[in-house]
Amino acid sequence: MANRLLKTALIGQGFMGRAHSNAYRQVRHFFEVPFDIETTVLCGRNQAALDAMAATWGWHETSTEWRAIVERPDIDIVDIATPNALHAEIAIAAAEAGKIVFCEKPMAMSAGEAARMAAAAKHVPNMVWHNYRRVPAIAYTRRLIDEDRIGRVFHYRATYLQESGTDPTRRPSWKTQKASAGSGAMGDLMSHVVDTALYLNGPIAAVAAMQHTFAEGRDVDDAALVLVRFVNGSLGSFEATRYATGCRNANRFEIHGSKGMAAFNLENLNHLQFLDATEPRNLQGPRNILVTGPDHPFSSNFWKPGHVIGYEHTFIAALGEFLRALAEGQPFHPNFEDGLRVHTVLAAIEQAAESKQWIELL
Repeated sequence: MANRLLKTALIGQGFMGRAHSNAYRQVRHFFEVPFDIETTVLCGRNQAALDAMAATWGWHETSTEWRAIVERPDIDIVDIATPNALHAEIAIAAAEAGKIVFCEKPMAMSAGEAARMAAAAKHVPNMVWHNYRRVPAIAYTRRLIDEDRIGRVFHYRATYLQESGTDPTRRPSWKTQKASAGSGAMGDLMSHVVDTALYLNGPIAAVAAMQHTFAEGRDVDDAALVLVRFVNGSLGSFEATRYATGCRNANRFEIHGSKGMAAFNLENLNHLQFLDATEPRNLQGPRNILVTGPDHPFSSNFWKPGHVIGYEHTFIAALGEFLRALAEGQPFHPNFEDGLRVHTVLAAIEQAAESKQWIELL
């Protein structure tokens, strides 16, 4: 039986557009799915840049009119990789047109927008590109938790540290403007911190927070610090900043439990630190696990054990698992409901920072 053809429209031609384009081109090289992906149309605002990107990544057509693309009956997937201000309008229109809808993070400008998007997409397959869930070390941490290798969690600490804000030669972009981004480090970085925390440690009960803007005249946050109480009784702290000199892309977490500890840093993507606290104390110490197989997440999809993967493979794995779930009629996560949960926490963090009080979520 021939594979079903899925015709895809990608709306957005920036950094994330390249990452998504690569996933479409590569997914069937690594995942067995009963679909062929056609990179049908690339949509953006700069025609010259569109033509160059389409030629590089194999998009058949280009367009500068996203509404016309969404309405086309031959398009199966609408993938949104635009500035945040356009996410909700495009996603809702695509869902109402019955399309499969993918959306970059942060999913929306606000929790209210995210709620409308989740409601509109309730009856169509959908995905939020929180690709870090498909980092093998993070997926393996989830397995360790499910196997009770961490035990009762006491502390969950997470940071996302970048130094992009300290570069005086870096030109302002839509990400530093509230009208187009909705927030600064909160949506760009903290959304990843929150999604990973919800994935690994469960729902959040309450937050206290502070935010700060270092750049004069900027109307979005440059940094945020958060204290967290989780529903499982553990305590947490989150930090996200664009002013962490010396950190290029340090997305980190530590989980300390009664039976073990796990720690990860995206700048060391293929490794996980793990300590087994059930061993004799004189043998205990963090071990540095190369999470590339055997029997590690996605080790059967990519290379042989010990052969490391890269950032781009997390997008390939996200798409591959979405297509497998679609073929089997199974739910996929993270979906728009998961994205709404992230935005609910982000809204509580912003409220806590403004009010200087603890905000209860549950």
